[in-house]
Parts: sequence; C-alpha cells; structure tokens
Amino acid sequence: MSAETELTDLELAALVSSKICHDIISPVGAIANGLEIMDEEADQEMREHAMNLVRKSATQASAKLQFARLAFGAAGSAGASIDLNEAQKVARAVAESDKHSIEWSGPAASMAKDKVKLLLNMVTLALAALPRGGKIAVSIADNAEAPSFEIVCEGDASRVPEILSDILSGSINGALDAHSIQPYYTQRIATSAGMGLKARKVGDSVIFSAA
Repeated sequence: MSAETELTDLELAALVSSKICHDIISPVGAIANGLEIMDEEADQEMREHAMNLVRKSATQASAKLQFARLAFGAAGSAGASIDLNEAQKVARAVAESDKHSIEWSGPAASMAKDKVKLLLNMVTLALAALPRGGKIAVSIADNAEAPSFEIVCEGDASRVPEILSDILSGSINGALDAHSIQPYYTQRIATSAGMGLKARKVGDSVIFSAA
C-alpha cells in the first residue's frame, strides 16, 4: 500500500502543521506555566526558578521555530538557495536544546533550497533516532551542486524509526498521523531534490544518508 497515493497535498500540509504545533506547544506551555508561577508565588527562590524555566523554554521555542522556518517553510522564492551556515546554526540550536550534541562538517556555501530542506529534515530524523539524547555528526560531501549527506547518530537506545523503514521499502500499512508524518515528508523532500534517502543500523549507531 502506497502512502503516496493516499495522502493528498492538503492532508500532507495539515499533518506537517500538526507536527510543527506539537513540537512548539511544549516549550510555549512551559513559558505560560512559568509566568503563572511568577504571578502567584511570593517566594523569591521559586520566582527565580520560574524565571529560569521561562528563559530556557523561550530559547527552546525560538530554536524550534527558526528550524521549522527552514526545514518546513518556503524560506525564499521558488528555486532559491539557502546558506549552509544558517542551516548549521538552526540545526545546532535545536539539537543542543534537546539533550543532543552536534558536529557539522561541510562547505561554507549556499545550496539549493530542497537539498538544504532535506538535510534539515534528516537532522530531525536523527533527533528521533536518539530518544535518550546523544551525538549527531553531520557530513556534507562533494560539491554544493551535487552533494551527498551522511548523518551518524550515536547514543543509548539508538534506532531507525520503524515507520521510516516501511516508507523506504514502500510497505506502509495504515494511515499516517502527526507522529509518523516526519519520515514520510523527508522522503517526499528527497524525491523532490532528486536524491535517494537511506537509513541503517550499524552496531550501536544509526546512519542516515542521501545522494
């Protein structure tokens, strides 16, 4: 059964929007909780704790929004390119706000929008592959016109998301939802960019690649 034939563009847009809202709602909710505590709590130590929560959550929400702008948004007109330094900046911010470290090896250049969007969506898959946190190493090889990407994930309980394996093998069963839309969207972006997406488990590591 092919999700490609079952998911319309409107359904895809709705599910991606739900996924982005799901990612943002946690830090935004924490900001609201922190402000509520500050309004109601007289103890200075508790107020300082609440303020630290607000600061941390605001940083996390900002990182996720800036990442989503490049990974899911238009980020310029059709055919536009994106600076890889900007892509590295937003990837590092969102990774480091969520128990992960990231290493980035690649040229200081601009690259076609679809290819950068693919790379950032692969970073999102990498974050999901390390549910307990860990190290993510991003490598961009060859030239900016015809690049290849490899992301190596190392950490406890690393795994290739099952739905991604199903999508790559063309054997999706059941409807996609806001939790499973990320691998599907990444595959769609890879197709649009003219690149093949792969995922494999090697020892304790998970490796995502595209070329």
